[in-house]
Amino acid sequence: MTIVEICCGSVEDCIAAAHGGANRVELNSALHMGGLTPSVASLRLAKQYTNIPIVTMVRPRSAGFCYSHTDIETMLLDAKILLENGADGIAFGFLHENGSIDIENTKAMIKLIKSFGEEKEAVLHRAFDCVSDPYETIEQCIELKIDRILTSGLENKATEGKDLIKTLIEEYGNEIEILAGSGINETNVKEFIEYTGVKQIHSSCKEWLIDKTTTMNNVSYAYHEKYDYEIVSEEKVKKLIDQCK
Repeated sequence: MTIVEICCGSVEDCIAAAHGGANRVELNSALHMGGLTPSVASLRLAKQYTNIPIVTMVRPRSAGFCYSHTDIETMLLDAKILLENGADGIAFGFLHENGSIDIENTKAMIKLIKSFGEEKEAVLHRAFDCVSDPYETIEQCIELKIDRILTSGLENKATEGKDLIKTLIEEYGNEIEILAGSGINETNVKEFIEYTGVKQIHSSCKEWLIDKTTTMNNVSYAYHEKYDYEIVSEEKVKKLIDQCK
């Protein structure tokens, strides 16, 4: 069975993912920036309206993953508050400037997560795709007892990084969960699973809705087209899951 995780940016996204049959969601804010830390309110309401595990992103800003002292303080406090409010896991990543994993702060985050119960999941997100050595990094993740790695195989899209993903699964898949994501959808997931042997898929299943107040007068808050914003499509989730069977 393939586990399907849907990348969500709102409570409504989580509801659509759950209704579509997703096994798990990763809850974020600001998906157009690659996903930032969500609000506590969105987590609490998502837990209220769904009954599937919710992993929450902890990422305080856009850009990369080499953080200042105050960034790290913020991340640890955010993680604590999200776990206190029912998060089933935390997706995070700490890197040094040279692309190596920041062991000290990674250990601190894992210790915090597991203090809420061994069933709470520590997930290294796509900071993994910015590391200097994926093999050394995955071995460090195993040693640190990270539960899962989200990766596109160090490429922009997982379909482009499929060879590395296949190799990582073959060499390390029995020691750590590997979740493949970025650019995977209902049109390519079947072939991707068959090629890589991956057992967990991460997808946004997005479509676009219109908010006419996005661009008015000489002011625009658009980041895609003139008036739209992204949401999770329940129908696309259903189609994705059908292709995973």
